[in-house]
Order: sequence, then C-alpha cells, then structure tokens
Amino acid sequence: MKSDKSSTAIPYGMKNIVGVGRMLLYAAFFIIHSSLFISCSENDSEPEEFPDWKATNEVYWQTLYSETEAKIAAGDKTWKIIPSFSVTSTGNPTKNQYIIVHVKEEGAGIGCPIYTDTVSVHYRGHLLPSTTYTSGLQFDSSYDGDLNPKTARPSSFAVSAVVDGFSTALQKMHIGDRWDVYMPYAMGYGKSTSSSSVIPPYSTLIFDLSLVDYWHAGDVVVKQK
Repeated sequence: MKSDKSSTAIPYGMKNIVGVGRMLLYAAFFIIHSSLFISCSENDSEPEEFPDWKATNEVYWQTLYSETEAKIAAGDKTWKIIPSFSVTSTGNPTKNQYIIVHVKEEGAGIGCPIYTDTVSVHYRGHLLPSTTYTSGLQFDSSYDGDLNPKTARPSSFAVSAVVDGFSTALQKMHIGDRWDVYMPYAMGYGKSTSSSSVIPPYSTLIFDLSLVDYWHAGDVVVKQK
C-alpha cells in the first residue's frame, strides 16, 4: 500500500510563510548577536578606574613626604610626620612606615588613647583622585554631608581594631583634635583589596579624623545621645 504523500506536503503558500519565518528568525539572531558583540566591545573600551595605581600612589607618597619635610623645616607646626606605633624605638622605619598629619584643629584634652582603649570619633576616608572619582573615592564616613559636631553621632571602636595608620594617629591625638591623616598603603590595606572590596591594592588612605572621647579597658562607657 502506497503512502499518501499529498496529506503531508506543505502547500506553496505555507512554504513562503515558513521561509519568511526562518528569515525573520535568522535576522533576529543576527541583531541580538551583533548587540552583544557591540556591548562587549563598548565595555572593553571603558576607561580603567585606577590606572597605574601602584605607581600613582608611590609617587604621591614620596612627593607628599618631601613637601611635608620642607614645611616642618620651615617652621610649620601644623604638619607632622609620625612613625608607626608598631616600630620599636631601636628600629629604622622607612618612609612607608610613617603617617603624615595636618592639624586642622587643636583640642584641649590631656592625654592620648592607648592601643587597648576604645575611642569615639568622627571620620571620613577617601582615596587619591581616579578616573571617575576626580576628588577621590569616598570609601567610608561616620556622618553625612559636612561635619557638624553638635549633631553628628560619633562612631566607637577599639584602637586595636583598625589599620596601623589609623591606630597610630589615634594614639597621638587629644580629645578635640581634628586632623587630616595621610597613610601610605603599607600602613593601610597594603597590597591587598580591603575587606569591603571597595579599596584597591596599593591605596593611600586619607582621613578627616576628629577624636571626641576615649575610654580605658574596664571603664564605663557613656555614649553620646
């Protein structure tokens, strides 16, 4: 018995429809594929956010260090070069084991926090200028907008819980001091990305830092409302 091929044959009109459908499908695939290619090409051509970051930060630090030395030699007492607290008195620290401080306001407090103390501070940190962040990426802050000490709520933490540069500054501050603190990457997060993945390796950290109060271990802490 012969099969009835006419029952399965596609009429001429339907062949045209199927052909057009295939053409439209191929065209759609081509457009999508081209869009993806263009998108990838555009992303590949986007400028790098932190180009030559290691060299940029190293040159910045060497320049800042030399300029600060000159200011201090000229009698400017608002600038300080402070060795890391972890460097012993018999050690010979390199330039990457110092922080640089610009005193903006001097407090009337007596004494300084020690490594085992808890501090209450206002702070804001940023990086050097980069491609998008022309004023430097702000990576952390304890307050919004401009600092108003009367309304801003300070942040509290242990001196031992922060990077060496931050800890070094705190152990030289008096209550009421407000400093700009510059830390080379060796005193910050070093050659690694920060835990938040916001700060790239080899980053100089710059903080606006104010010491509000501090407490010794075992003291009763009275937080500001």
